[in-house]
Amino acid sequence: MHNKKQKLVVIGNGMAGMRTIEELLSAAPEQYDITVFGAEPYGNYNRIMLSAVLAGDKTIEDIVINNRQWYIDNHITLHAGESKAVISIERGLQKVIAKDGTTADYDRLLIATGSKAVVPDVTGCDLDGVISFRDIVDVNKMLAYSRSHKKAVVLGGGLLGLEAANGLVLRGMDVTVIHNHDVLLNRQMDKPAGLLLQTELEKKGIKFKMAAKLKCLLGDANKHITTVSFEDGSELDCDLFIMAIGVRPNIILAKRAGLYCERGIVVNDTLQSYDPSIYAVGECIQHRGDTFGLVAPLFEQAKVCANHLSAHGVAEYITLPTATKLKVTGIHLFSIGDIQGDKQCESLCFSDSALGIYKKLVLKDDKLVGAVLYGDTADGVWYQQLLEQETNISVLRDGLIFGKIYSSNTSNWVI
Repeated sequence: MHNKKQKLVVIGNGMAGMRTIEELLSAAPEQYDITVFGAEPYGNYNRIMLSAVLAGDKTIEDIVINNRQWYIDNHITLHAGESKAVISIERGLQKVIAKDGTTADYDRLLIATGSKAVVPDVTGCDLDGVISFRDIVDVNKMLAYSRSHKKAVVLGGGLLGLEAANGLVLRGMDVTVIHNHDVLLNRQMDKPAGLLLQTELEKKGIKFKMAAKLKCLLGDANKHITTVSFEDGSELDCDLFIMAIGVRPNIILAKRAGLYCERGIVVNDTLQSYDPSIYAVGECIQHRGDTFGLVAPLFEQAKVCANHLSAHGVAEYITLPTATKLKVTGIHLFSIGDIQGDKQCESLCFSDSALGIYKKLVLKDDKLVGAVLYGDTADGVWYQQLLEQETNISVLRDGLIFGKIYSSNTSNWVI
């Protein structure tokens, strides 16, 4: 007698959900009938590369990971587009319902609803010309504006904000980045590295207003943005305002279904929610207190989740520190771990302002706990390994700041 396949439904057609399905198809291709619901009208694409599309290095077609044919080839039912967005999870009946009434039953449900852009709490955020930088629609809007408008203001001096600003400058816009801190990338950089970065970006044509306190956004009679106003009384002309101050887990659907959520959908080490038939991965989850906004941990989660869905069930998800890199051509930056340190930490620094190189390593109890590299990032991967493996670096210490080649060859040095 032939065993009937179990039904797996996936809510969210993004990178984390689809990577889980790819892993699952390679582990247990025959186990499930798979149905995917996605609110965007595309196959699965690489959201990380949107900044490359904006900058003109890639086209939308270049960044598609799985086109519609892939779903057909793998016998996956894809419901894509705004009307196919899931609006309800009926846990008692084990089924999901989309906006247009499409339903699907599940034995296992995977929630991968990602995150939503954080919108600042200021008047004028609902004006036309105010957008976030999250998806293909946003990028297409930015490209359209760059052809017909001049002045862009980007709110947020983090990775996403700087990548958006760089792309818009390359498209010929006059761009000012406003940041509420006096250091760019202040979560990943200390002051010396942040200043080097700012100088380099200013050479590329980006303007900055640092430690800025936004007051409100003003519009014209047609409710289109014209002006950004600050607490210090200053103003900036603005045709396009981009919000890039971070993301929040998108948990509206999960909460409505009564799943246990805090900042994200709370999952255990097997990526299972409090409902044993429902798993969750990606930016919508909270695992051991952490939420996620970078891609490396998402792919690791996908692997673990697929392992349990395929009933191999041995993998456990562990959060490791994730390295930061900025996708702006010609700028080399690497940051990982605790870069500020506390009283028990000590720092090793190396700086050569003529070459635009800065390195800082943070040590605690003979272990590396954080690193910032600017200008020369060749040893980033090595530092990351030392940090993840909690290597005792006391014997490497003398050459540590100069990189792997100096630290590992001490026995061969000719004096």
